[in-house]
Amino acid sequence: MSPRIVAGIDEAGLGPLLGPLTFGLTVFELEESNEDLWSALDSAVTNEPRRDRDRLVVADSKKVYTRNPRGRARLESTVLAFLAQRAGGAPTTGNELVRDAPRAFAPLDADLDRHPWYASLPTQLPQWADEGLLRLHTGRLSRALESAGVRLLHAAPRVVPAGELNRSYSHTRNKSKTVWNLLAAMLRFVWDEHGPAQPLVRVDRQGGRAHYAAPLLATFPEADIECLEESDGRSAYRLHARDRALEVSFVERAEDGSLPVALASCIAKYARETVMGSFNSWFEALQPGLSPTAGYTTDGRRWLDEAGPALARAGIPRDLLIRER
Repeated sequence: MSPRIVAGIDEAGLGPLLGPLTFGLTVFELEESNEDLWSALDSAVTNEPRRDRDRLVVADSKKVYTRNPRGRARLESTVLAFLAQRAGGAPTTGNELVRDAPRAFAPLDADLDRHPWYASLPTQLPQWADEGLLRLHTGRLSRALESAGVRLLHAAPRVVPAGELNRSYSHTRNKSKTVWNLLAAMLRFVWDEHGPAQPLVRVDRQGGRAHYAAPLLATFPEADIECLEESDGRSAYRLHARDRALEVSFVERAEDGSLPVALASCIAKYARETVMGSFNSWFEALQPGLSPTAGYTTDGRRWLDEAGPALARAGIPRDLLIRER
């Protein structure tokens, strides 16, 4: 039996007023047909946050991450231990992390550099996790992957800073179209890199869209598209061309049933939290005592009201700071 390629995509920060939208993409190669990676990797991985002392927690990032030292360390340990399994290893600085995506869907350096707080990203990772414990987790995960016949082929965040988002909104006039264009680049990457192996891709479905055939056809004009299912909770399609194929499903709460999606969720959340940490540090340097923000709408408005002196000193254009949608 040929190895099976499975991939997961999820996002973090779709709704905030401030900070980036981030995506995570993971691609695994399995020697066996069993796609229950929580069971396959149970010597190193769990989906139960309370077991974080001796396991890496891979689940919806809202369960993995809490705004306290343990929650931050739990999220960072999971992400960096998995990223260490890729060719090239884990990023060692925040700058490497946010610029870590494959070239096919990476952010432009110029877009990141327009936002001055990206220059204040952590100069060393890990920033929250204990390094010794992280090494133990990483080694245990490596052995579990080898024993299960699983390889992590790709895992990376895609950071979309506010300025890039707002420029896209000006072009598309539609938030869902902007999000689709970003997602489509990741699907295209999986198709181009692994299409001959006929990968299975699961995407966490956000919003009310249930029909994806038209945007898939626009993204893959060379492919024939077969609709496998369109229901309230799941929309699935098979794309096939002469030498390759891909099955993609858009599933509500996909992270609950797919470790690749859950890991993508954690990667996206870790990238966003790392950027927001730098955002808060950069502005607090201009206005000591300024309370940090996670960027979500209510608290983002509070922060904008309180950050007047810092904003006046910084002179940041509105389109680099506040999302239009």
